[in-house]
Amino acid sequence: MTQAAFTLCNPEGLYDPSPNAYSHVAEVRAGSRLLSIAGQGGEDATGQLSADFEAQARQALANLQTALAAKGAKLADVYKLTLLIVDHSQARLQQWTTLANQAWAGAMAPTCTLIPVPRLALDGMLVEIDALAALPGA
Repeated sequence: MTQAAFTLCNPEGLYDPSPNAYSHVAEVRAGSRLLSIAGQGGEDATGQLSADFEAQARQALANLQTALAAKGAKLADVYKLTLLIVDHSQARLQQWTTLANQAWAGAMAPTCTLIPVPRLALDGMLVEIDALAALPGA
């Protein structure tokens, strides 16, 4: 079995972030193949955006999976997310956390920085997910 390209941990002395769908530390192994995925928004393949935050977040995760798959990767290979949310609120955080916990299906979630923003690139865009992934080297 191939060893993962990175490890995640939550060091003692820091609170447990797992209920919020992220980890504190990621360590990437030397010789890993690194992928940088541009911010994926909630637009579908035709460029349409739902007006609903949760629908956009779900689509953004699907778009991230499509981008990863193009290079033979999956969500389990993601070790770092940057999450941009327009008009961030506790309700939107809860919606994101639920979706992320479903997406990572009980595995440790990647490290994550959530940044509230006033707007994103497209009118009506409510969420954008930027990701770093690592695959074992060839």
